[in-house]
Amino acid sequence: MANRSEVYSAGLMSEAPWFLEFKKMVFLKQDGVDQEEIKRRCIEENLFGMPKEYRARRTYGYLLNRLNLMDDTLINLFCSSDLTTQKIINLIMIAKGDRLFSEFLNEVYREKYIVGFTELSASDVNVFFTDKAAHDEIMGQWIETTFKRLRSGYFQFLVDANLLKKEKSKYYITPPILDIALERYLQFNGDERLLKAITGVS
Repeated sequence: MANRSEVYSAGLMSEAPWFLEFKKMVFLKQDGVDQEEIKRRCIEENLFGMPKEYRARRTYGYLLNRLNLMDDTLINLFCSSDLTTQKIINLIMIAKGDRLFSEFLNEVYREKYIVGFTELSASDVNVFFTDKAAHDEIMGQWIETTFKRLRSGYFQFLVDANLLKKEKSKYYITPPILDIALERYLQFNGDERLLKAITGVS
């Protein structure tokens, strides 16, 4: 499996969970459909049901990045898993492709749960961004709108994967109990840190 990006990126502010779209691409891949044919179906046949072709192209590109991070074992695991596990795998692929989000899961989501705080607030994310920006030249140049959109995206990704539960205007940390097959896969492939981050264990 390829490594996630080694630089901080704001690219996730343009993404969404797109779980159903991702699932379609994974199943096509498992069925042996090659990349060019998957692309043709997504764009020419509008597999995603997008209102505009440029949106279909853009979504396909983002989801291809996630798909390319999956080996055959994980693809087969995804296709044989229940909905809950599939959504977690989608989140894992997002984190594998984005250093900043991966570090957020480990340094904020996991750490808050370990010390006994069940609520995740906007200020928690803001403090995380501020600290990173103070030590990274690229992030230090981002504007406030960028951080706001990233923060919104982070909450959206976590809610979609059931790692956060929204009640009124508050978000509560709900670490999953992973399917044992996925847990073993992550351990075997050297993703122990990410495994601990999403399950909130020390």
